[in-house]
Amino acid sequence: MTERLSEGQQAPAFTLPDSTGKQISLADYKGGKVIVYCYPAASTPGCTKEACDFTENLALLNEAGYAVLGVSPDKPEKLATFIAEENLTFPLLSDVDKSMMTAWGAFGEKKNYGKVVQGVIRSTFVVDEQGRIERALYNVRATGHVARLIKDLGV
Repeated sequence: MTERLSEGQQAPAFTLPDSTGKQISLADYKGGKVIVYCYPAASTPGCTKEACDFTENLALLNEAGYAVLGVSPDKPEKLATFIAEENLTFPLLSDVDKSMMTAWGAFGEKKNYGKVVQGVIRSTFVVDEQGRIERALYNVRATGHVARLIKDLGV
């Protein structure tokens, strides 16, 4: 069973390439709040809905002091295509070896159509200014998730 993160815990550090190959680290966001969400695959229906919902609400989140980062096992080239096709306005990071997602408890056993499989567990994390986990949400639904998150954060 994959170890899950809990509130108050220090967020595990990571440095991953974005859609252009530029290295992005969680440390780059220290001093600000950041929403890190993990999703299974770019350009799939649920993941597209979730990414578009974050883009539609990005100004609102940014005004409230939140940056947004999406993480998937897709290669940077696929992320670049996804960003261009959907006009996404925040960085998507590539975790091809799934090391970041494993460290964050977002990769492991999950149920898929009743079968237990290894895969990406759709998850969202809110990291505070000190790099601590403020919220750790696992097995979130793609549809309606961003609206619920905004409500929960009081944005």
